Amino acid sequence: MIARVRMYTLLSFFILALLMLAFVSPTNTFAETEAEIKARIEQHNSAIKQLESEIATYQKELNVLGVQKQTLQSVIKTIDVSRQQTGTQIQVTENKIAATNLKLQELSGEISRKEYLIQLDKQTLAQSIRDIDTEGDNTLIEQLFSSQSLADAWESMDTKAMLGQALRAHATALSKDKQELTVKKSEEDGKKQELSSHNSTLKNEKKTLDVQKAEKDRLLAVTKNQESTYQSIIAEKRAQQKAFESQLSALENSLKSVGAAAVPAVGTGILAWPYSASFKQSCDGKAGALGNAYCITQYFGNTAFATQNAQIYNGNGHNAIDIGMPVGTPVLSALSGTVLATGNTDAAPGCYSFGKWVMVKHANGLSTLYSHLSSIAVSKGQAVATGEVVGNSGMTGYATGPHLHFGVYASAGVQITTLGAYRGATTPCANVSMPVAPKDAYLNPMSYL
Repeated sequence: MIARVRMYTLLSFFILALLMLAFVSPTNTFAETEAEIKARIEQHNSAIKQLESEIATYQKELNVLGVQKQTLQSVIKTIDVSRQQTGTQIQVTENKIAATNLKLQELSGEISRKEYLIQLDKQTLAQSIRDIDTEGDNTLIEQLFSSQSLADAWESMDTKAMLGQALRAHATALSKDKQELTVKKSEEDGKKQELSSHNSTLKNEKKTLDVQKAEKDRLLAVTKNQESTYQSIIAEKRAQQKAFESQLSALENSLKSVGAAAVPAVGTGILAWPYSASFKQSCDGKAGALGNAYCITQYFGNTAFATQNAQIYNGNGHNAIDIGMPVGTPVLSALSGTVLATGNTDAAPGCYSFGKWVMVKHANGLSTLYSHLSSIAVSKGQAVATGEVVGNSGMTGYATGPHLHFGVYASAGVQITTLGAYRGATTPCANVSMPVAPKDAYLNPMSYL
């Protein structure tokens, strides 16, 4: 009978301990801190919603500016609005990082609490085992004789078994909870790293936009804010561009044809669009004005048929597609590959052509060109993955407004050279390195996107 009372006492002690553990933590203020954390997370989420609304407003304004006639004032206005939008995007990301940090803090608190409870469970279990061992020195025969009845003896042993099982089950449950929380914390850590990386990218974009605005401020100083002066500069660019195109065409005609066998088979989705999913959403708002949902401002070739069907450039019209992009927009590699070369034709005054450019060679026989960039993020020989940033959009070289000149080539025909190396060109672009190819090596990007 005494043994049974002791067992019940131990079991009661264990149950009481579990009830107490539910209200115990490493810090007495855990519940209050948890509530404060949740409130702060909600504050950040509310701020994010407000900022995203502002970003949408900026995008609407950019959509309107993007289809207006290109003027000095519209260029400046586009850059200013882009800077404001990017600055707001940085605030959104910073709020997301702060909210994630708070969530990590909350999860860490939960994990610490679970660990504390597990430790107390272990201590309770150890003490219970010691207590049981104290009275468990008696053999089964002794317990039978010391009990008032056989039923009492069996009940005492059942109680011991129940106590052990209860302790083990509770410890197992707490361990499982800890493992689940650890997984959540790991996921939140990954999210934090991703957001931190994104925030770094946005800050770099803002620096790029600041550089471009400084350049436009310089242009305003040169033109004294006179639209006529700005248009004269644009006219000069066009004249220099025509001279460059003429000599480039002569060089292209002298190069050996790559032949049909060197041109990869066409197919939708072989290349990815060179911009992010969020930028694609902004293009949807311009679909009515541009006639497409991809922000394309100029297609490949010179006829509707060539745009829709021909994948090989015939020497007339446009040898790439132009994608309207605010200055500083991240430009992404359309496929994994290796950076064949980078360059900056603006290094030669008066050479109005590609501006800052990057060419990536892919394993499927295609090479892609990204030009008129405001900054370059890769270097020659570097391996890049699909969707990796190769630079930021701009309006360097021959560009009257911010856009990406996206070209696709048959790798078998493209080479990095200078105009002067073949024809003794005398234009300002004569000694500037750039991609050159026979005309049948220029391919229609729309045949592979």
